[in-house]
Amino acid sequence: MKKLLYCTLTLLMFLSQAQAQEKKIFNETDQQKEKRLGWWINDRFGMFIHWGLYALPARHEWVKHNERITDSAYQKYFDNFNPDLYDPREWARMAKAAGMKYAVITTKHHEGFCLFDSEYTDYKATKTGAKKDLIKEWVDAFRAEGLKVGFYYSLIDWHHPDFTIDRVHPQRPNDPKDYEKLNKGRDMAKYRTYLHNQVRELMTKYGKIDILWADFSYPGDHGKNHDDWNSMDLIKMIRKLQPGILINDRMDLGEYEDGGDFVTPEQYKVAEWPTRNGKKVHWETCQTFSGSWGYYRDETSWKDNKQLLVLLIETVSKGGNLLLNVGPTSRGLFDSRAQDRLNGMGEWMKVNGRSIYGCTQAPEGIQRPENTLLTYNPETKRLYVHLLDYPLQRFELPGLKGKVKYAQFLHDGSEIKMHGTDKGDLALDMPVRKPDAEIPVIELVLQ
Repeated sequence: MKKLLYCTLTLLMFLSQAQAQEKKIFNETDQQKEKRLGWWINDRFGMFIHWGLYALPARHEWVKHNERITDSAYQKYFDNFNPDLYDPREWARMAKAAGMKYAVITTKHHEGFCLFDSEYTDYKATKTGAKKDLIKEWVDAFRAEGLKVGFYYSLIDWHHPDFTIDRVHPQRPNDPKDYEKLNKGRDMAKYRTYLHNQVRELMTKYGKIDILWADFSYPGDHGKNHDDWNSMDLIKMIRKLQPGILINDRMDLGEYEDGGDFVTPEQYKVAEWPTRNGKKVHWETCQTFSGSWGYYRDETSWKDNKQLLVLLIETVSKGGNLLLNVGPTSRGLFDSRAQDRLNGMGEWMKVNGRSIYGCTQAPEGIQRPENTLLTYNPETKRLYVHLLDYPLQRFELPGLKGKVKYAQFLHDGSEIKMHGTDKGDLALDMPVRKPDAEIPVIELVLQ
């Protein structure tokens, strides 16, 4: 909940800092940016993976913060980390089968533990029972399945001795007067060097990286902002080393138009396509199957398959992307609940993916019938009507008389007979029996 609040404030800050005359960091034109983001805008659906030492306590990835655990008490998770069943090829196959086109993995989360073999720390997978660079294997496996690869990197580090204690740190004081005493001997300049060195490693050791998720800034009293990360130099270095990369919006560079490629509403549905100065911006919502990002053994608030499909469809219907998270177990498996949800989405996406890939918000003027969601492919001029509640026999689309060449169910390509009404609407003759699909989709070929 705390992280949701911080990230929501970050998003609002990013949008509110816009000015009539936008400042820019880079010389990229709007057309060049659209080309760079083209694959991502088309693909729409990706997998987030939160994996780290927090998979061992298995009670939220913020467990160190939530329970105010010290480094010494947290050490047992490092000592016992041994993902002996880790098979990233199987992860990649499951992501692809679910209809996902790209994936982003936590190379380091707030706890400071690195899944990659960094030369700047011993707090890494190669020094545990894993005894290998888990990120290298992951990159190779996901690329082999044709998926784009992205890295999440935590700007925050609760393990590093020079990272100053702030309001989200596990050792945060109850009395604000104690911050100065607790931070005696800590040096953020040294931590900044560490941060930049590690990001440089990630940008140079694993080939082409398609996305970087830097997470996150929280300005204000006893918080951290762009100065703490030296975000300006950091983003310039990233773009220099990986010119085609996409970067999220959490480095506190919201005063710049290009301080992030896309905004990132977390764990909530946006009411409408986000805008900045009246202009629609690229966006991606990151969401979980349940309420936690890391593996949480005892959590019961899991979304069902229909809820997840509605989340995906509604996101695309407002011009956005969905990054859906899996939290693997400490042994390296996707648990049965995650596999069930991925399988369910994959079954639907196998025959209905055409209503997601390359799609966006429906054109202005097209009305959304009750209990439906609309997506639209501007290249093929096809409108997709997602039936959240299946209608009985007759289904009308307002104002579309004479504007549709052909109508069919998407899952099997079977024709749906249509005719105009006196009111100017389009009426479809629907079969009484609902098709065998969680959410049936009607594909309309527009004139």
